[in-house]
Amino acid sequence: MTPYDTPTSSDPVHIPDPEKLPDLAITTCGLDKIYRADGGARVHALKSVDLDVPRGGIFGLLGPNGAGKSTFINILAGLVIKSAGTAEVWGLDIDREPRLARAAIGVVPQELNLDAFFSPREMLEVQAGFYGVPPAERRTDEILERVGLSDKAEAYSRSLSGGMRRRLLVAKALVHNPPVLVLDEPTAGVDIELRRSLWSFVRELNANGTTVVLTTHYLEEAEELCDRIAIINEGRVIACDGTRALVNRLDNKELRLTLSADLPRLPDEMRAFNVELTGLRSMVFRYRTRETEVREILDALSAAGIAIADLSTEEPDLEDVFLALTRGTPDDE
Repeated sequence: MTPYDTPTSSDPVHIPDPEKLPDLAITTCGLDKIYRADGGARVHALKSVDLDVPRGGIFGLLGPNGAGKSTFINILAGLVIKSAGTAEVWGLDIDREPRLARAAIGVVPQELNLDAFFSPREMLEVQAGFYGVPPAERRTDEILERVGLSDKAEAYSRSLSGGMRRRLLVAKALVHNPPVLVLDEPTAGVDIELRRSLWSFVRELNANGTTVVLTTHYLEEAEELCDRIAIINEGRVIACDGTRALVNRLDNKELRLTLSADLPRLPDEMRAFNVELTGLRSMVFRYRTRETEVREILDALSAAGIAIADLSTEEPDLEDVFLALTRGTPDDE
Protein backbone atom coordinates (compact mmCIF):
# COMPACT_ATOMS: atom_id res chain seq x y z
CA MET A 1 0.00 0.00 0.00
CA THR A 2 1.35 3.43 -0.94
CA PRO A 3 0.73 6.68 0.97
CA TYR A 4 -2.06 7.57 -1.48
CA ASP A 5 -3.90 4.32 -0.71
CA THR A 6 -5.43 5.78 2.42
CA PRO A 7 -8.57 3.92 3.43
CA THR A 8 -10.32 4.98 6.59
CA SER A 9 -12.99 2.29 6.63
CA SER A 10 -14.28 -0.61 4.58
CA ASP A 11 -17.67 1.11 4.38
CA PRO A 12 -18.49 2.53 0.94
CA VAL A 13 -17.91 6.24 0.51
CA HIS A 14 -20.42 8.12 -1.60
CA ILE A 15 -19.77 11.47 -3.19
CA PRO A 16 -22.67 13.94 -2.84
CA ASP A 17 -25.46 14.04 -5.43
CA PRO A 18 -23.87 14.71 -8.83
CA GLU A 19 -26.83 16.95 -9.67
CA LYS A 20 -25.57 19.37 -7.01
CA LEU A 21 -22.17 20.08 -8.50
CA PRO A 22 -19.92 22.67 -6.85
CA ASP A 23 -18.61 25.59 -8.88
CA LEU A 24 -15.10 24.92 -7.58
CA ALA A 25 -13.39 21.53 -7.63
CA ILE A 26 -10.79 22.74 -5.11
CA THR A 27 -10.66 25.88 -3.01
CA THR A 28 -8.19 26.91 -0.33
CA CYS A 29 -8.05 30.00 1.84
CA GLY A 30 -5.02 31.02 3.89
CA LEU A 31 -3.56 27.52 3.57
CA ASP A 32 -0.35 27.38 5.58
CA LYS A 33 2.13 24.64 6.41
CA ILE A 34 5.17 24.84 8.66
CA TYR A 35 7.48 21.87 9.06
CA ARG A 36 10.17 21.23 11.62
CA ALA A 37 13.18 19.99 9.72
CA ASP A 38 16.11 18.00 11.11
CA GLY A 39 17.79 20.02 13.81
CA GLY A 40 14.57 21.86 14.63
CA ALA A 41 14.80 24.36 11.77
CA ARG A 42 11.46 25.90 10.78
CA VAL A 43 10.46 25.34 7.14
CA HIS A 44 7.53 27.42 5.90
CA ALA A 45 6.39 25.23 3.00
CA LEU A 46 3.10 27.00 2.24
CA LYS A 47 2.41 30.64 3.03
CA SER A 48 -1.26 31.63 3.14
CA VAL A 49 -2.23 30.04 -0.17
CA ASP A 50 -5.55 31.20 -1.61
CA LEU A 51 -6.41 29.17 -4.69
CA ASP A 52 -9.58 28.27 -6.58
CA VAL A 53 -9.68 25.46 -9.12
CA PRO A 54 -12.84 25.68 -11.25
CA ARG A 55 -14.86 22.54 -11.86
CA GLY A 56 -14.55 20.86 -15.23
CA GLY A 57 -11.23 22.18 -16.49
CA ILE A 58 -7.60 21.14 -16.70
CA PHE A 59 -5.71 23.21 -14.16
CA GLY A 60 -1.93 23.52 -14.15
CA LEU A 61 0.06 23.92 -10.94
CA LEU A 62 3.60 24.95 -11.79
CA GLY A 63 6.64 25.86 -9.76
CA PRO A 64 10.31 25.04 -9.26
CA ASN A 65 11.44 22.14 -7.07
CA GLY A 66 10.70 22.90 -3.42
CA ALA A 67 8.06 25.51 -4.26
CA GLY A 68 5.35 23.74 -2.23
CA LYS A 69 3.39 21.88 -4.92
CA SER A 70 3.67 18.44 -3.31
CA THR A 71 2.82 19.82 0.13
CA PHE A 72 -0.30 21.41 -1.33
CA ILE A 73 -1.37 18.15 -3.00
CA ASN A 74 -0.63 16.05 0.08
CA ILE A 75 -2.77 18.30 2.28
CA LEU A 76 -5.70 17.87 -0.11
CA ALA A 77 -5.14 14.09 -0.17
CA GLY A 78 -5.13 13.89 3.63
CA LEU A 79 -1.47 12.87 3.92
CA VAL A 80 -0.18 16.09 5.48
CA ILE A 81 -1.85 18.09 8.25
CA LYS A 82 -2.07 21.79 7.47
CA SER A 83 -0.87 24.36 9.96
CA ALA A 84 -3.59 26.92 9.24
CA GLY A 85 -6.27 27.87 6.75
CA THR A 86 -9.07 25.95 5.09
CA ALA A 87 -9.32 23.62 2.11
CA GLU A 88 -12.23 22.03 0.30
CA VAL A 89 -12.33 19.31 -2.35
CA TRP A 90 -15.53 19.12 -4.38
CA GLY A 91 -17.22 21.37 -1.81
CA LEU A 92 -16.17 19.11 1.08
CA ASP A 93 -14.09 20.55 3.90
CA ILE A 94 -11.04 18.35 4.50
CA ASP A 95 -11.38 18.81 8.28
CA ARG A 96 -15.14 18.48 8.76
CA GLU A 97 -15.70 15.76 6.14
CA PRO A 98 -12.31 14.08 5.70
CA ARG A 99 -13.55 10.74 4.35
CA LEU A 100 -15.80 12.32 1.73
CA ALA A 101 -13.14 14.85 0.75
CA ARG A 102 -10.56 12.10 0.28
CA ALA A 103 -13.01 10.04 -1.74
CA ALA A 104 -13.53 13.01 -4.07
CA ILE A 105 -9.90 13.12 -5.15
CA GLY A 106 -7.59 10.68 -6.86
CA VAL A 107 -3.85 11.32 -6.86
CA VAL A 108 -1.36 9.89 -9.34
CA PRO A 109 2.04 10.30 -7.63
CA GLN A 110 5.27 10.94 -9.46
CA GLU A 111 7.01 7.95 -7.83
CA LEU A 112 6.38 4.54 -9.39
CA ASN A 113 5.38 2.85 -6.13
CA LEU A 114 3.81 -0.50 -7.00
CA ASP A 115 3.76 -3.90 -5.33
CA ALA A 116 6.06 -6.02 -7.51
CA PHE A 117 4.12 -9.25 -6.89
CA PHE A 118 0.61 -7.98 -7.59
CA SER A 119 -0.98 -8.03 -11.02
CA PRO A 120 -2.76 -4.91 -12.33
CA ARG A 121 -6.12 -6.61 -11.82
CA GLU A 122 -5.28 -7.49 -8.20
CA MET A 123 -4.03 -3.97 -7.51
CA LEU A 124 -7.21 -2.35 -8.77
CA GLU A 125 -9.41 -4.79 -6.86
CA VAL A 126 -7.50 -4.13 -3.63
CA GLN A 127 -7.58 -0.39 -4.21
CA ALA A 128 -11.34 -0.50 -4.82
CA GLY A 129 -11.70 -2.39 -1.55
CA PHE A 130 -9.76 0.33 0.27
CA TYR A 131 -12.43 2.81 -0.81
CA GLY A 132 -15.31 0.52 0.04
CA VAL A 133 -16.42 0.06 -3.57
CA PRO A 134 -18.75 -3.00 -3.59
CA PRO A 135 -17.63 -5.81 -5.93
CA ALA A 136 -20.72 -5.35 -8.11
CA GLU A 137 -19.83 -1.69 -8.69
CA ARG A 138 -16.14 -2.16 -9.48
CA ARG A 139 -14.95 -1.24 -12.98
CA THR A 140 -11.62 -3.07 -13.00
CA ASP A 141 -11.79 -4.40 -16.56
CA GLU A 142 -13.17 -1.13 -17.92
CA ILE A 143 -10.39 0.91 -16.32
CA LEU A 144 -7.66 -1.49 -17.45
CA GLU A 145 -8.98 -1.20 -20.99
CA ARG A 146 -9.07 2.59 -20.82
CA VAL A 147 -5.41 2.77 -19.82
CA GLY A 148 -4.38 0.13 -22.36
CA LEU A 149 -3.46 -2.62 -19.90
CA SER A 150 -6.11 -5.25 -20.63
CA ASP A 151 -3.52 -7.62 -22.08
CA LYS A 152 -1.37 -7.20 -18.94
CA ALA A 153 -4.16 -7.66 -16.43
CA GLU A 154 -2.67 -10.86 -14.95
CA ALA A 155 1.04 -10.02 -15.32
CA TYR A 156 3.20 -9.21 -12.31
CA SER A 157 3.71 -5.47 -12.09
CA ARG A 158 7.48 -6.00 -11.92
CA SER A 159 7.30 -7.18 -15.54
CA LEU A 160 5.67 -3.96 -16.77
CA SER A 161 7.59 -1.24 -18.56
CA GLY A 162 7.94 2.20 -17.01
CA GLY A 163 5.18 3.58 -19.23
CA MET A 164 2.84 0.74 -18.30
CA ARG A 165 3.50 1.31 -14.61
CA ARG A 166 2.70 4.99 -15.07
CA ARG A 167 -0.64 4.06 -16.66
CA LEU A 168 -1.32 1.59 -13.84
CA LEU A 169 -0.91 4.41 -11.31
CA VAL A 170 -3.53 6.39 -13.22
CA ALA A 171 -5.81 3.35 -13.17
CA LYS A 172 -5.43 2.98 -9.40
CA ALA A 173 -6.44 6.61 -8.90
CA LEU A 174 -9.64 6.05 -10.88
CA VAL A 175 -11.09 2.99 -9.11
CA HIS A 176 -13.40 5.03 -6.86
CA ASN A 177 -14.47 7.31 -9.75
CA PRO A 178 -13.22 10.57 -8.17
CA PRO A 179 -14.49 13.82 -9.70
CA VAL A 180 -11.05 15.40 -9.18
CA LEU A 181 -7.85 13.79 -10.46
CA VAL A 182 -4.40 15.12 -9.56
CA LEU A 183 -1.52 14.12 -11.83
CA ASP A 184 1.83 14.84 -10.22
CA GLU A 185 4.47 14.96 -12.97
CA PRO A 186 2.69 12.22 -14.96
CA THR A 187 5.10 12.30 -17.90
CA ALA A 188 8.37 12.56 -15.99
CA GLY A 189 10.91 10.27 -17.59
CA VAL A 190 8.62 8.89 -20.29
CA ASP A 191 9.19 8.96 -24.03
CA ILE A 192 7.44 11.32 -26.45
CA GLU A 193 5.02 8.68 -27.76
CA LEU A 194 3.79 7.78 -24.28
CA ARG A 195 3.61 11.44 -23.32
CA ARG A 196 1.30 12.10 -26.26
CA SER A 197 -0.76 9.04 -25.31
CA LEU A 198 -1.16 10.30 -21.75
CA TRP A 199 -2.12 13.75 -23.00
CA SER A 200 -4.86 12.18 -25.09
CA PHE A 201 -6.09 10.16 -22.11
CA VAL A 202 -6.14 13.25 -19.88
CA ARG A 203 -8.25 15.10 -22.45
CA GLU A 204 -10.62 12.14 -22.63
CA LEU A 205 -11.03 12.07 -18.85
CA ASN A 206 -11.66 15.80 -18.80
CA ALA A 207 -14.18 15.58 -21.64
CA ASN A 208 -16.06 12.98 -19.57
CA GLY A 209 -16.36 15.41 -16.66
CA THR A 210 -13.27 14.82 -14.53
CA THR A 211 -11.55 17.94 -13.25
CA VAL A 212 -7.81 17.47 -13.75
CA VAL A 213 -5.03 19.16 -11.79
CA LEU A 214 -1.64 18.76 -13.44
CA THR A 215 1.80 19.47 -12.06
CA THR A 216 4.59 19.32 -14.60
CA HIS A 217 8.06 20.56 -15.38
CA TYR A 218 7.29 20.44 -19.09
CA LEU A 219 5.99 23.93 -19.71
CA GLU A 220 4.91 23.13 -23.24
CA GLU A 221 2.77 20.36 -21.72
CA ALA A 222 1.00 22.83 -19.44
CA GLU A 223 0.51 25.30 -22.28
CA GLU A 224 -0.88 22.54 -24.51
CA LEU A 225 -3.29 21.02 -21.98
CA CYS A 226 -4.28 23.56 -19.34
CA ASP A 227 -6.97 26.20 -19.63
CA ARG A 228 -5.89 27.83 -16.35
CA ILE A 229 -2.55 27.88 -14.54
CA ALA A 230 -1.22 28.85 -11.12
CA ILE A 231 2.46 29.37 -10.47
CA ILE A 232 3.73 28.74 -6.95
CA ASN A 233 7.15 29.81 -5.71
CA GLU A 234 8.64 29.63 -2.22
CA GLY A 235 5.26 28.60 -0.79
CA ARG A 236 3.26 31.46 -2.33
CA VAL A 237 0.98 31.66 -5.33
CA ILE A 238 2.62 34.35 -7.44
CA ALA A 239 0.30 34.12 -10.45
CA CYS A 240 -3.03 32.51 -11.33
CA ASP A 241 -4.85 33.18 -14.57
CA GLY A 242 -6.05 31.70 -17.81
CA THR A 243 -3.17 30.21 -19.78
CA ARG A 244 -3.37 32.70 -22.65
CA ALA A 245 -3.84 35.66 -20.29
CA LEU A 246 -0.82 34.55 -18.28
CA VAL A 247 1.33 34.36 -21.39
CA ASN A 248 0.06 37.77 -22.47
CA ARG A 249 1.31 39.27 -19.22
CA LEU A 250 4.72 39.33 -20.82
CA ASP A 251 4.00 41.81 -23.55
CA ASN A 252 7.40 41.49 -25.23
CA LYS A 253 7.41 40.74 -28.94
CA GLU A 254 10.06 40.46 -31.60
CA LEU A 255 9.68 41.42 -35.23
CA ARG A 256 12.33 39.76 -37.39
CA LEU A 257 12.91 41.18 -40.86
CA THR A 258 14.74 39.92 -43.92
CA LEU A 259 15.65 42.86 -46.15
CA SER A 260 15.66 43.00 -49.94
CA ALA A 261 19.07 44.71 -50.09
CA ASP A 262 22.19 45.01 -47.92
CA LEU A 263 21.99 47.51 -45.08
CA PRO A 264 25.49 48.21 -43.67
CA ARG A 265 24.25 50.55 -40.89
CA LEU A 266 21.02 51.55 -39.18
CA PRO A 267 19.47 54.73 -40.54
CA ASP A 268 18.92 57.48 -37.99
CA GLU A 269 15.13 57.12 -38.42
CA MET A 270 15.37 53.66 -36.82
CA ARG A 271 17.08 54.78 -33.62
CA ALA A 272 13.76 55.66 -32.01
CA PHE A 273 13.08 51.91 -31.80
CA ASN A 274 14.74 49.07 -29.92
CA VAL A 275 16.26 47.56 -33.06
CA GLU A 276 19.34 45.50 -33.80
CA LEU A 277 21.00 44.93 -37.15
CA THR A 278 21.81 41.20 -37.02
CA GLY A 279 23.28 40.92 -40.54
CA LEU A 280 23.58 42.84 -43.77
CA ARG A 281 20.02 41.82 -44.65
CA SER A 282 18.47 41.05 -41.28
CA MET A 283 17.24 43.12 -38.35
CA VAL A 284 15.22 42.54 -35.18
CA PHE A 285 12.79 44.96 -33.52
CA ARG A 286 11.90 44.31 -29.86
CA TYR A 287 8.78 46.07 -28.64
CA ARG A 288 5.67 45.96 -26.46
CA THR A 289 2.29 45.90 -28.14
CA ARG A 290 0.82 48.31 -25.59
CA GLU A 291 3.47 50.86 -26.52
CA THR A 292 4.22 50.23 -30.20
CA GLU A 293 2.21 48.97 -33.15
CA VAL A 294 3.76 46.99 -35.98
CA ARG A 295 2.35 49.59 -38.37
CA GLU A 296 4.57 52.26 -36.79
CA ILE A 297 7.66 50.13 -37.42
CA LEU A 298 6.67 49.37 -41.01
CA ASP A 299 5.91 53.05 -41.67
CA ALA A 300 9.34 54.04 -40.37
CA LEU A 301 11.02 51.42 -42.57
CA SER A 302 9.13 52.68 -45.61
CA ALA A 303 10.07 56.28 -44.82
CA ALA A 304 13.73 55.22 -44.62
CA GLY A 305 13.48 53.51 -47.99
CA ILE A 306 14.12 50.01 -46.59
CA ALA A 307 12.45 47.24 -48.60
CA ILE A 308 11.34 44.05 -46.82
CA ALA A 309 11.65 40.60 -48.38
CA ASP A 310 10.16 38.67 -45.44
CA LEU A 311 9.09 39.14 -41.84
CA SER A 312 8.05 37.06 -38.81
CA THR A 313 7.02 37.75 -35.24
CA GLU A 314 7.85 35.89 -32.03
CA GLU A 315 5.70 36.01 -28.91
CA PRO A 316 6.50 34.89 -25.37
CA ASP A 317 5.49 31.41 -24.28
CA LEU A 318 4.74 29.96 -20.86
CA GLU A 319 8.41 29.29 -20.20
CA ASP A 320 9.14 33.01 -20.54
CA VAL A 321 6.36 33.84 -18.08
CA PHE A 322 7.47 31.16 -15.64
CA LEU A 323 11.10 32.31 -15.62
CA ALA A 324 10.18 35.97 -15.32
CA LEU A 325 7.88 35.37 -12.36
CA THR A 326 9.96 32.85 -10.44
CA ARG A 327 13.10 34.96 -10.89
CA GLY A 328 11.26 37.98 -9.61
CA THR A 329 11.39 39.92 -12.87
CA PRO A 330 8.53 42.45 -12.89
CA ASP A 331 6.30 42.04 -15.90
CA ASP A 332 5.21 45.65 -16.00
CA GLU A 333 8.47 47.47 -16.22
